[in-house]
Amino acid sequence: MTDEERTAAARERAAAEERSVFSHEPVAPDATRAYGDHPDQVVDFYAPPAGPAPAPLVVVVHGGAWRAPYDRLHVTPFARFLARRGFAVAVPEYRRGGAAQGEAGRWPQTLDDVAAALDALPRLAAEALGGRADTGRTVLTGHSAGGHLVLWAAARHLLPEGSPWRTAAPPRIRGVVALAPIADLGAAEKLEVCGHAALQFLGGPDLFEERRPHADPVLLVPTGIATAVVQGGEDADVPPPVAESYARAAALAGEVVGVTLLEGVGHFPLIDPAADACAVVAEEIARLAW
Repeated sequence: MTDEERTAAARERAAAEERSVFSHEPVAPDATRAYGDHPDQVVDFYAPPAGPAPAPLVVVVHGGAWRAPYDRLHVTPFARFLARRGFAVAVPEYRRGGAAQGEAGRWPQTLDDVAAALDALPRLAAEALGGRADTGRTVLTGHSAGGHLVLWAAARHLLPEGSPWRTAAPPRIRGVVALAPIADLGAAEKLEVCGHAALQFLGGPDLFEERRPHADPVLLVPTGIATAVVQGGEDADVPPPVAESYARAAALAGEVVGVTLLEGVGHFPLIDPAADACAVVAEEIARLAW
């Protein structure tokens, strides 16, 4: 096979993976609760099967390069997949994009919303699911830009003094499973991930380095929280070097981040219930939750 043929085959596989994940019908939640007044400031909840004890709570943060057209609906089949495997699941929405066409994220609203949603989650989960969710066994998982957001959320206690999102202590969670995360904004920008989405997210070239300490997970290690990364080896949207850079930074800071590299897998199978990779993700979540 020539290089051109390999490239064409890789593009065809990636397109098929994307079609598959977006082919599933959105799944309505069992309950929805608001954490603010904006229409995007809501959390959907999916109940676990009835059982003798509360189930661990998995928080699923969706990706989409922090851009407005990509909302939480495309991860709802993944949320139901996890709920059927015995987890209580929360899917927060957050404000994305901006006035410009295709703009990635809003500063500071995107981070405002993720912080507010997670701070409110124990109360909201109790209201929505009653005693069926064990918030003491919470695992954060997120895909792509959502992977960035959960890594960031787990590191808020390491943000610079004076940062509006800084917390006094680490979050009370069991761990983080980041799926093809945009975990190093600098590396992502060098690779032009998602059309320079990281650069847009931080407000452009004049603000990129100034804002990175407040937003870039690679600069916020070690967190002291169990962290795993699941990455497709053939991911062309967020290539493996982005996650690998984060894992190296954590290791240099004295923290081990487990990286599971799935050969022959691209960007979307990690959240596609029809793909084998999705079962690997569920196993990683279970390992931390239980």
